[in-house]
Amino acid sequence: MTFNFTRLEIPDLVLITPNLFYDERGYFFENFHNSDFKKNGVCENFAQENFSFSKKNVIRGLHFQKLPKAQSKLITVSLGEIFDVAVDLRKNSSTYGQWISEILSENNHKSLFIPEGFAHGFCVLSNEAIVLYKTNQEYSPEHDGGILWNDPKLNISWPISNPILSKKDQNLPLLKNLDYDFDL
Repeated sequence: MTFNFTRLEIPDLVLITPNLFYDERGYFFENFHNSDFKKNGVCENFAQENFSFSKKNVIRGLHFQKLPKAQSKLITVSLGEIFDVAVDLRKNSSTYGQWISEILSENNHKSLFIPEGFAHGFCVLSNEAIVLYKTNQEYSPEHDGGILWNDPKLNISWPISNPILSKKDQNLPLLKNLDYDFDL
């Protein structure tokens, strides 16, 4: 198999580790293979791919898209290292309000699959990071949503306390004030 698929503490979140093939030139690996992903229940028909460049101590998130434009995401780091976070926003889920984090980097080559109904964010740990993420829906500004990165109810163990944030991310609501519930 080209990949190792690991279900995380929140089972719908999947950490994907590719098998690397080394030789005297370096290495090669497949980052996405539709049939392998489909066999492991994490395949989506991706509609958009995003490229993000960020500097150390930047936090982007916690973002999500509302129905009917909710997005599944496949997160991969091609340069640097990030502390990646997914928060369950599915009201009917036994893990509602819980979060997981994973270190994704150019060195470990891992990807994180995040299904619809989750908020996503990350903190850059290296001097710079390039994050690629595929989404199953195109971005829709009118369906944009988010939660404040340091919401005390979530109590996310971010590796920094004074991040660089966009104005938008500084003004996101707390989970308790969110005017939207995923009913998937």
